[in-house]
Amino acid sequence: MKTLKKRRRIQVIVMAFVALGLSVGLMGYAFRDGINFFYSPTQVVDNPPEATEVFRIGGLVEEGSVVKDGTTVAFRVTDGVQSVPVVYDGILPDLFEENQGMVGQGRYINGIFEAFEILAKHDEEYIPKEVLDVLKENGTYVAPDAS
Repeated sequence: MKTLKKRRRIQVIVMAFVALGLSVGLMGYAFRDGINFFYSPTQVVDNPPEATEVFRIGGLVEEGSVVKDGTTVAFRVTDGVQSVPVVYDGILPDLFEENQGMVGQGRYINGIFEAFEILAKHDEEYIPKEVLDVLKENGTYVAPDAS
């Protein structure tokens, strides 16, 4: 009789581990498209991601670089050290301007970031934390007035 109890207990433990492994595997599969890495232009230029990798790039829209052609927009995003050309086909957010913070999601193909989503700053002090860190490292960050 004890061997039957032991066998049942082992079966329950094994099934619990199988269920746990399956749950973790399904969660990992579900998150694979939801996790996007964030890069500054310097990181993209220094270590270009694979053409198939979807990631986010953030920085300031370089002054004088915005060129609109219908719904297609080309511009450069910079962190004060490097700049990366960006191409986007779609309607830009209302707050999108030169010298303002932006975050784009897309792929880096043949030296051009092909964005499928562009996000603009949400208030006058907004800069993504990663971009702020890079700007401070490079000495190009200017703190907003406290007025």
